[in-house]
Amino acid sequence: VQLQASGGGLVQTGGSLRLSCTASGLTYSDYVMGWFRQVPGQKREWRAAINWNGGSKYYADSVKPRFIISRDNAKNIAYLQMNNLKPEDTAVYYCGAVNPRHHDYTDYTKHGDYDYWGQGTLVTVSS
Repeated sequence: VQLQASGGGLVQTGGSLRLSCTASGLTYSDYVMGWFRQVPGQKREWRAAINWNGGSKYYADSVKPRFIISRDNAKNIAYLQMNNLKPEDTAVYYCGAVNPRHHDYTDYTKHGDYDYWGQGTLVTVSS
């Protein structure tokens, strides 16, 4: 299984970026996809999650309504559209995949509950 995150970069305050997470080696529609961020020295922090068909989306309060999560099951890609970016959004962003059927209970906000991770993509927001 591989998750490949991309789309990070340097952007000014108020700008936008779209992150992509391309998955391979798994039955993509079986998996909830989530996005997390991590700042050096801090724990991985949940940002958003989307269920298998995109019908349910969940967001951390600090990113509502600026971030939008989506997925394309035909292409095995999850997206995180990030708008009105702020300097405090600066971090390495990771995508994760979890199959709820593999667990008695899944908390999509907890990084430890995810089955697979991508390598991360750096987002830097300048003030």
